[in-house]
Order: sequence, then C-alpha cells, then structure tokens
Amino acid sequence: MSHHHEHHHHNGNLQGKKLLWVTLLNLSITVVQIIGGLIANSLSLLSDALHNLGDSSAIFIAFVAGKVSKRKPDTKNTFGYKRVEILAALFNAIVLIAICIFLFYEAYERFMHPESIKGRLMLVVATFGLLANLISVLILQKEKSHNLNVKAAYLHLLGDTLSSVAVIAGGLAIWIWRIYWIDPLITVLVGVYIIWHTWGIVKETIDILMQSAPHEINLDELKNEVEQLDQVDNIHHVHVWKLDDSQTHLEAHMNLKSNIDMMEMMKVRRQTEKLLNEKFGIRHVTLQMGYNCCKGNKKLINY
Repeated sequence: MSHHHEHHHHNGNLQGKKLLWVTLLNLSITVVQIIGGLIANSLSLLSDALHNLGDSSAIFIAFVAGKVSKRKPDTKNTFGYKRVEILAALFNAIVLIAICIFLFYEAYERFMHPESIKGRLMLVVATFGLLANLISVLILQKEKSHNLNVKAAYLHLLGDTLSSVAVIAGGLAIWIWRIYWIDPLITVLVGVYIIWHTWGIVKETIDILMQSAPHEINLDELKNEVEQLDQVDNIHHVHVWKLDDSQTHLEAHMNLKSNIDMMEMMKVRRQTEKLLNEKFGIRHVTLQMGYNCCKGNKKLINY
C-alpha cells in the first residue's frame, strides 16, 4: 500500500514538472506570435497567439490543480482535494470549446474581409510555434492516459499544434499563390476537430461531478455477482461513483441469509470487498450489513 502511494506521489510530481515546462514553452510561443502577427499584419497569427495565451493559462491552472489535489483530507473536505483536478479539466475543456467558437467567428470575418498579409514572416513564426507545440505534446504524451486534468491540457496543446499546421498551410498559400481564404477554412476544420475530441472530457468530468455510476460498471451484473456469495441474501441501495478519474467508491446495504456472529460477518465482508476489487476494480467499499433488515428489498436494486 505504501509503495503504491509513493509511486502515485512520484507520478504526480512528474506530471506537475511537465505541466510547468509546457506552460513556459507556450508563453514563449505567445510572445513570438504576437510580435510576428503585428509585424506581418496576420490576424491568423494573432488569433493563434490568443489561442496559445488561453492555453498557457489553462495549462497553468492544470498545474496548480495538480498541486492542490495532493492536499490531505481535513475536517471540512473529508474526501480530500482530488476533485480540484476534475474541476480544472472541466474548466479547461469549456475554455477550449469557447476559443474554438471565437476562432469560428474570426474565420468568418476573414472570409468576408481578407487582408494583405506577409506570408513569409507568417510562415517562419508559425513554424516556430509548431516546433514548440510538438515538444509540449511529446512531453505530456505518456501522462495523458493517467489523468483527466493532464489529458485536458494535452488536448489544448494538440489543438495548438493543429492550429500551427493550419497557419503554416495558410502562410504557404498566401506567400506562393495569394490564396487568402484557405487559412480561415483550415481554422474551421481544426476547430471542429478539437471540439469533437474535447466533448468527451466535458461529458466524463460532468459524470464524475454528478456522481454517476461509471459507464464500465454494470450494476445489475455487480448485484448478481455479490448475491452468489455464501450467506448473502441480497444487496440493495447500491451507490457507485468516482471520486476522480482513478478512484471508484461503492456503498450499499447487504442482507444476510442467517443471523451469523460477528466473525462470520467480517468474513463475508472481506469476500465481498475482494470480489468488488478483482471483478469491478472498486477499492473503496462501505457496506452496511444486517439480517432481516430493509424488508421488501430482496428483488429490488433500489439505487
């Protein structure tokens, strides 16, 4: 148990350091793009700089949330601060969708009123942005599958990388062929792609905050498996929820078949906990056990 805690703590510190490096990288991109956008008269670069500035803030929020989430439980927050990361992930996902909607508006404006742009300078600045974003994406690549908060930050960076590709394509088209409309077109396509992927994070974070049963756990199957155990008559008032993206909790009432002593009852409880852990990945279990209690619940789940 201690080894698992240390391993988790080490991973958390590593994620924090990586998020901080990515924040600094993104801020450098923002400064370069603002200067380059003003000199080149490129609205595309300026909007991409705004995108990066918003993402730098979002990634820094993810970094701070990761730090806060490590605080120990106290008398007010008895579950601890793990859900700060879930709130940060939700906030970052919503901000990213809002940025995409803003870019749709900017793309429409550029369709309607194309302006002369210095394509070569736009291309150079966008290439710098692409390289820096690629480095950031690679830094968080391994961490994104372990943490929703990091995944939201990763998607921000992926969006920035795709935006940089769009700006480079637009810069080439403007520099060589003077095709100004291609940049807003690519911006819209990138925005749709980002929203499509970000919506999954919004849904997952809302499910966690609403304490919805995890989609991978079938409560009917869980009830049937538990009721196969010796001495278990039925399990009801079952509640399963996630504290964050890695910790699943269960609480329930359990009716026993006979009036057994405390030692036997503890044995049934351990068997149930072992089953829930091995079969459903639930490690935090609270059971209220009794005999001839909650009458009328034998055939009901009564969530």
